Amino acid sequence: MHVYRNAVIAAAAACPVIAAGQTTEELKAELDALKAHVRKLEAMIDRAEQGRSEESSELARLRVKSDAADDAMETGGLKGLKVSGYIDPTYIRNRNASTSSFVFLNNNSSVNGSGESFGYDNTYFGSAMLNVDKELEGGTRLRISLMPSKGTASGYNFGNLVHEASVSIPLASLSTRLFAGQIPDWSGYEAIASTQNKLITHNLLFDFSAANFYTGAGLQFVRGKFDSKVMVGNMNSARIDHAREKTPGLFYRVDYARSEFSGLGLSGTHSGFDDDSAFGRLDLVEVDGYRTRGDFNFQGQLSYGRQRATAANRYKVGRQRWYGLSSLMSYKVMPRLEAIARLDYLHNSRGGGGVFGATLGSGCKDLGGLEANCPDGRNGFGAGMAWSGEDWVVIDPARGANRAALALGTQYLLMPGVSVKGEYRYDRATARVFKTSSDQYRRDNHVIGVSTVVSF
Repeated sequence: MHVYRNAVIAAAAACPVIAAGQTTEELKAELDALKAHVRKLEAMIDRAEQGRSEESSELARLRVKSDAADDAMETGGLKGLKVSGYIDPTYIRNRNASTSSFVFLNNNSSVNGSGESFGYDNTYFGSAMLNVDKELEGGTRLRISLMPSKGTASGYNFGNLVHEASVSIPLASLSTRLFAGQIPDWSGYEAIASTQNKLITHNLLFDFSAANFYTGAGLQFVRGKFDSKVMVGNMNSARIDHAREKTPGLFYRVDYARSEFSGLGLSGTHSGFDDDSAFGRLDLVEVDGYRTRGDFNFQGQLSYGRQRATAANRYKVGRQRWYGLSSLMSYKVMPRLEAIARLDYLHNSRGGGGVFGATLGSGCKDLGGLEANCPDGRNGFGAGMAWSGEDWVVIDPARGANRAALALGTQYLLMPGVSVKGEYRYDRATARVFKTSSDQYRRDNHVIGVSTVVSF
């Protein structure tokens, strides 16, 4: 503004020099024009000063308003708070069971007489989840996830809505943390939440060779490309209250981010160290990895498990042992459309079958008329059955069927936060272990599903 005024003064000072060769009338006309120009410049300066004043006032008002909002958020506990969630109403058709139904917020456990049971066609899909995350000053993080009827604890503590309740506290630095609470199982390349899975159902290793959740405390170390967690506590239980069944179990996971596009993981679950306890010792170990490049994505997993024969498998043969693999490949046909294929295999012949996540039945007879375990007819595990002419009998109670599954599907991003999934799944066993709605036994089964996932 001072520059404008100085320019006006300089112009006025130059007038006598210019006017030396001019008449009085010409000089008067030029002075009048100069005065009009000066008045116009002064008006412009005044408007600019007024605008700056109003802008300064508005900025001050916004600053006060922002400070007040920050204070209100901090006072109300909203600072560092994040709320997210999803729902995924699902339709499932199962050939052997002769069922065709929408699946949403139903139970996936027979605990407390719910009338339903866990199966690969009845796991965590058809659910609703609400996540509340809070970060405190200093870096402490809290997380509470609610998942009615379908949460990790619902099958073991009927009516429990809590899927996860955990706290992570930094020790000395943000890269070393103490964590505690109820924490979902972290093994494998698949996750519980439908928003983190490409297909509707889960692979065989996720459903039948992994824990559901851990309750306890542990440490997390982030060092360069490595992220390591180790924890002691209960497996699948809020409290251990069985005779001779003691805490702690040991649970761990190590992730290595090889690059931006690939990584490896190793996890283990070791629980029930007393083989003479009601449930026996359980050891689960798996290695998983991923590679993403352009439109292609590949994920894979190898798992090994062993467990002393339990109430789920009453044929006593010492330790049960099984191993398996799962691989998933996807390709983005279009930016919004992805094609997915997954292949699983689980070797489970030892001791009449009966992996960790399967439940064998009772009341069957073998070829000699002796009592034997019935297969898990819903999931296809256990010893094979044969028709004797009068009834179905167990062929060899000491030899279980091996399992495989092929799933083909698509995922389409309808709009931000909304995706539609479709899946066809074919399951097969090396013996007749799949039970039909007419009480027959088959080697295979077909399942079709459609799901809409809406998240925020």
